[in-house]
Amino acid sequence: MIHLDVVTLFPEMFDAITGSGITQRARDKGFYELVLWNPRDFSTNAYRSVDDRPYGGGPGMVMMAQPLSKAIAAARQRQLSCGVRRTRTIYLSPQGRPLTQAIVEELGQLEGLVLLAGRYEGVDERLLQTEVQDQISIGDYVLSGGELPAMVLMDALIRRIPGVLNDAESAQQDSFEEGLLDFPHYTRPEQYHGEPVPAVLLSGHHVEIARWRMKQALGRTWERRPELLAKVPLSAEQAALLEEYKAERNETQELIK
Repeated sequence: MIHLDVVTLFPEMFDAITGSGITQRARDKGFYELVLWNPRDFSTNAYRSVDDRPYGGGPGMVMMAQPLSKAIAAARQRQLSCGVRRTRTIYLSPQGRPLTQAIVEELGQLEGLVLLAGRYEGVDERLLQTEVQDQISIGDYVLSGGELPAMVLMDALIRRIPGVLNDAESAQQDSFEEGLLDFPHYTRPEQYHGEPVPAVLLSGHHVEIARWRMKQALGRTWERRPELLAKVPLSAEQAALLEEYKAERNETQELIK
């Protein structure tokens, strides 16, 4: 089990995780525990304030350190009481390191995570310096808050827990598991808008099917994300399959011309 504690002003948003799909079933079966902490509950004034104007001027508001620090401390204490020793506090931020499958695997080795979902113009830097061990981004764009990035990270973590997916091979065959994009998938009917399912997938020849799928994964990565392919050490067989893909693609383009 992994323990997930999220500090958020909008705990109701996480119904998307707990109320449907794989992540709901995983929680129901005890694969992870999710506890939500609203920093307003740790505010020190009657208005339950968690933000104030930025020093130096400028638009918007900044989340104050004190209520966030208390919420994080409560989350850590809860995890400690559950026997969690290996945990990390993460701030979801566009300034963080980009989320990759390798980072998902890294974080998946921990027993718990405390996720801080910021709002407004950001969080007091002193809180980040004293309470946060890591910052993670899901892309080079700005969202209204850290809740959606937190849910993206949680989904990626939960689905990799052994037993969560019905088919143990499903997670292993996902995009990025081997540093490559996924191969194309097909299901019934065999003909759709005049397009047939590739014959090899109907052959029942598992070795040829695996070879075709690897070739497609290599080719797609070469076409769509060549920077990923540059990081993957290809075997001699994989390199040959990629060359086959390129040759076949060139032949197709010549026929189109």
